[in-house]
Amino acid sequence: MDIIKVFGTNLKKYRTAMGISQEAFAEKCGMHRTYISAIECYRRSIALENVQRIADALEIDAYKLFIDKKI
Repeated sequence: MDIIKVFGTNLKKYRTAMGISQEAFAEKCGMHRTYISAIECYRRSIALENVQRIADALEIDAYKLFIDKKI
């Protein structure tokens, strides 16, 4: 399992399900749009603190961002 791809894929899935742009989402969680884009494109690792900020902005439990649906 490539945890960076799983996280980025899940972030994009939950964000688009909310109907929110990368820019609006980044503002909601206090991050920069290019940082969110880099995560969704699998170009960035992410600190645990930021995982929680993203989960809070998505209004989900953080562990859901790490579930690989291919299993």
